[in-house]
Amino acid sequence: MASRSKDVEEEIYDKVVDLTEYAKRQRWWSRLFGKDSGPLGAKRSVATQIAIGGVSGWCAGYLFQKVGKVAATAVGGGLLLLQIANNSGYIQVDWKRVEKDVNKAKKQLKKGTDQAVPELNTFMERSTEFVKKNVVVTSGFVGGFLLGLAS
Repeated sequence: MASRSKDVEEEIYDKVVDLTEYAKRQRWWSRLFGKDSGPLGAKRSVATQIAIGGVSGWCAGYLFQKVGKVAATAVGGGLLLLQIANNSGYIQVDWKRVEKDVNKAKKQLKKGTDQAVPELNTFMERSTEFVKKNVVVTSGFVGGFLLGLAS
């Protein structure tokens, strides 16, 4: 059953790759993307790559900062309200039960991380490969991200 599934996946992949190659041979493709439609970095100057990476990094950093502030305010405010309610006697917390549930969650997380390791390794390999191929854009993105966080 597993080999049939892999065969189907490979067949679908072959069709997608064939469709991509077919599209690249069309005139509209070369007019739209140019004759060499390889990686973006291969077609742009270094200054353009840094600018693209910097602007996209700044936008991502700025959004990350704003969303992070809202999330921190919401979590902190919620915890503050719970503590006030607990001290005022509106709620009672069973701390032994909380500790038991936290320990149970820790055990489940340890099991989950052992199972997710191959997927994480694959993601890390693909990410490292992307960074190696696009060093200039990535460095611009990182710089822009840090500037976005600071603004």
